[in-house]
Amino acid sequence: MGFLTAYTKEFNYNLKLATPVITALLGHTFVQLADNIMVGQLGTASLAAISLGNSFFWVAMSIGIGFSTAITPLIAEADGQGNIIYGRKVLIHGLLSCIFLGIVLSISVLLAQPLLYKMGQPDQVVDFAYDYLFWVGFSLIPLLIFQAFKQFSDGLSYTKPSMYASLLANFINVILNYVLIFGNWGAPAMGIEGAAIATLISRLLALIFMIAYLFIDKKFSQYVRNIVRKGLDKLLFIKIFKLGFPSAAIMFFEVTFFTCAVWLSGLLGKNPQAANQIALNLSTVTFMVAMGFGVAAMIRVGNQKGKKNYIELRRVALSIFLLIFIFDIVFCLFFLLFNDQLPWLYLEIDNSSNMSDIYEVVKLSASLLIISAFFQISDGLQAVVLGALRGLQDVNLPALIAFFSYGLIGLPISFFLGIKTEYGVTGIWIGLLAGLTSSSVLLLLRFQYLTKKLINKNV
Repeated sequence: MGFLTAYTKEFNYNLKLATPVITALLGHTFVQLADNIMVGQLGTASLAAISLGNSFFWVAMSIGIGFSTAITPLIAEADGQGNIIYGRKVLIHGLLSCIFLGIVLSISVLLAQPLLYKMGQPDQVVDFAYDYLFWVGFSLIPLLIFQAFKQFSDGLSYTKPSMYASLLANFINVILNYVLIFGNWGAPAMGIEGAAIATLISRLLALIFMIAYLFIDKKFSQYVRNIVRKGLDKLLFIKIFKLGFPSAAIMFFEVTFFTCAVWLSGLLGKNPQAANQIALNLSTVTFMVAMGFGVAAMIRVGNQKGKKNYIELRRVALSIFLLIFIFDIVFCLFFLLFNDQLPWLYLEIDNSSNMSDIYEVVKLSASLLIISAFFQISDGLQAVVLGALRGLQDVNLPALIAFFSYGLIGLPISFFLGIKTEYGVTGIWIGLLAGLTSSSVLLLLRFQYLTKKLINKNV
């Protein structure tokens, strides 16, 4: 017990730091959850269309959010050193980088819309997805600007502002969904397109709230005051891009891996695709907990890196690894116990015109949630270890690990079992499990090697 105490005594602080981040991340996920549940009342084709439209959006969003994570370890390191001037420079350079990238990614999504018709997906699903993707593509710009301010605040260990902003966005999104999807309060019934417009508006308002919070709260005044007083630093842009693009590549490989699962399931029909969307959406909710602890690991490791205290760095990181392991055991048991009930959150049983489709989707979703239960541990651990490695500003080799695990192990297994055998969508998810397990093991080995090397070098 004495051995574990060195790690468990950090649990309270880890939870205090991670909980607002988890809440904020769940906020983004809840926007999608609300869209899925409310659009699901329109039928399985509309639900599959959100899955297809988001599959394009997620790829672009993964690049943007992955890139923005470069800001947090740089701010955390500056905070550990007490260097406010450098922290202010990181903020403005990171913000400008995110604005530029948000515009580029938004344009890219809009240009990619015609590809929806060339992917062998059901025609009705593609028609719905096209309109949905138009509006959520525009939402990338406010989302990425929001991310720049969020990563800055997180790096200073102030994780509550983004939580408040996300809660506000959730509330507005649900109300606008009710109005725009179904045509309530005198508004036209816009269906899936209404869900996309609601998402865009909620993200704009979250950004406005975040900006106002940072400029009003005195904790941030020394950073945001005279933020553009000095010229730009080319070398700092280069440093952010060197950290940001491998981080973006890591998230890109993982999200593309799951996006390919959406596309592969679409080749099997609208019901397997809808089942994939339900299981993926529920798994994303639990993954946000791991992402939150990953941010906590990035902040705490970045602080200790700034102080050059590598023994303490390793100890606090391992405490977070242990904490997410405990959480993921709970999630695993939850999915195993309630896999038959959870899919009904997304489907309307009173719609007798497609009852056979509904029961098929529920059956398939339940089987996928069993597999999801078993990759909770792998998925959670790899997210938190990756956060710790980002705190160490080690991103190049983890990017290669992500490519190897998802592109060379997981995806081929998903394709073979899902398309070439009778396993179908279940086979696709077995490939997801294999890729995530490979990633978690290799990233953990990388963290072990790197921290031991740093400790031995500084003894």
